Amino acid sequence: MDNQLIVGIGLALAGVLAGWLFAHFRMAGQLAAQETERRLLEQALAQAQQQETHRQQQRQAEQQQQQLREKELRQLHGALTAAQEKLQHFDYWRNECDQLSRELRNQLEVNSAQEAELREVTIRLEETRLAAEEKQRLLTNSEQRLSAQFENLANRIFEQSGRRVDEQNRQSLNGLITPLREQLDGFRRQVQESFGQEARERHTLAHEIRNLQQLNAQMAQEAINLTKALKGDNKTQGNWGEVVLSRVLEASGLRDGHEYETQVNIQVDAQSRMQPDVIVRLPQGKDVVIDAKMTLVAYERYFNADDEVTREQSIGEHISAIRGHIRLLSRKDYQQLPGLRSLDYVLMFIPIEPAFLLAIDRQPELISEALQHNIMLVSPTTLLVALRTINNLWRYEHQSRNAQRIADRAARLYDKMRLFVDDMTSMGQQLDRAQESYNQAMKKLSEGRGNLIAQSESFRHLGVEIKRSINPGMVEQAMPESGCFDLDESESDRAENALEQGAVAWHDSIRQR
Repeated sequence: MDNQLIVGIGLALAGVLAGWLFAHFRMAGQLAAQETERRLLEQALAQAQQQETHRQQQRQAEQQQQQLREKELRQLHGALTAAQEKLQHFDYWRNECDQLSRELRNQLEVNSAQEAELREVTIRLEETRLAAEEKQRLLTNSEQRLSAQFENLANRIFEQSGRRVDEQNRQSLNGLITPLREQLDGFRRQVQESFGQEARERHTLAHEIRNLQQLNAQMAQEAINLTKALKGDNKTQGNWGEVVLSRVLEASGLRDGHEYETQVNIQVDAQSRMQPDVIVRLPQGKDVVIDAKMTLVAYERYFNADDEVTREQSIGEHISAIRGHIRLLSRKDYQQLPGLRSLDYVLMFIPIEPAFLLAIDRQPELISEALQHNIMLVSPTTLLVALRTINNLWRYEHQSRNAQRIADRAARLYDKMRLFVDDMTSMGQQLDRAQESYNQAMKKLSEGRGNLIAQSESFRHLGVEIKRSINPGMVEQAMPESGCFDLDESESDRAENALEQGAVAWHDSIRQR
């Protein structure tokens, strides 16, 4: 009984101990988990506090930057107010400066164009002068070389055959030489005259260019005066544009009917035709069409307007009129007309210089817009420069053609001289052969035993009656000292054959000469 009680108490204590241990271990695990969670919460709280502190610092920095920006804005506002006040005082001077700048820019453009033309013309004249000097030098050297060669050849021929050629042959040779000398002299005079003409033109070109600006200013003033008289009559304005264009063409040096033509009728098809105002001919078979039908009604209103509103409105209408005329010319398509060898663009002539400058100053893109339609805007100044350039091109073309003709003539002269030298060389060779045949015949005639003269004299000594004796000098040379007069028929025949050959050779040389 007691043992069972003790066992029961022991079991109970063991169960209580086991339960306590289980509860203790369970509580320890929960405490460890809570401790871990607490540490995590403390770390999260610390990070949150750090982030809050950082955000507060950022807000303070942003507030400081905002204050700085507000301060700078107030300073800029004050500076802007001061600048506006100064700008209000300088409006008048700014307008004056703008006007002077536009006038200066226009004048610089005119001067630049004239300087460019002067440089181009000067360069071309210098190139032409150098080319002419080179040609003259080459021709002079060729003339001297040919003259020296001919003189040496003639002297050699005269020295070899001078004793055999009579005065008549000398006159014939001089007759051959004289035309060659005259041609060389004429050729040299032509080259010198061409070079002198070019030098005179180069000296007068600078004076003509200096007068260009004065002429353009006068034409512009006349155009403005006539524009005042025009009151919107398009036909009258078209006629005035053609009048100004004709004056520019006359001042350029081009000739009507040669380098340009006016009012040319071109038949497009059976029912339509076109009539360009002016067609300017270019070297190498090209043409340039000039149109002078630009209306200036809006510019006339702008020029006579009293208030700024009307002037601005008229300027807009003037620019619109130019754009409309550009589109009209583009639709005409002059480049495709039959029989016209036009370039890819047409010159649209605005007869009043200020009207052209006003439109370009307000709308500089007008030039590029016109070029997109294959139209080039020109005023009296720019057109005159272009036409003067074309005139110079024609002058260079004529000079080139003359130089080519001179070169062709020199080539023909050289060929004739070569043939003449060949003929003289051949004639000298034939004269040498004739001289050799003559010497052989003379040897057989007067030298050697039984020569022909000795045998002929033997007939006289044998009593043959003769009318005149042979030259005593030849007889003395032919007669042997022994005085033998034996006849040798074979030697006599050889002498006669030699005389015949010499006579034939001499006759052939004279005939070929």
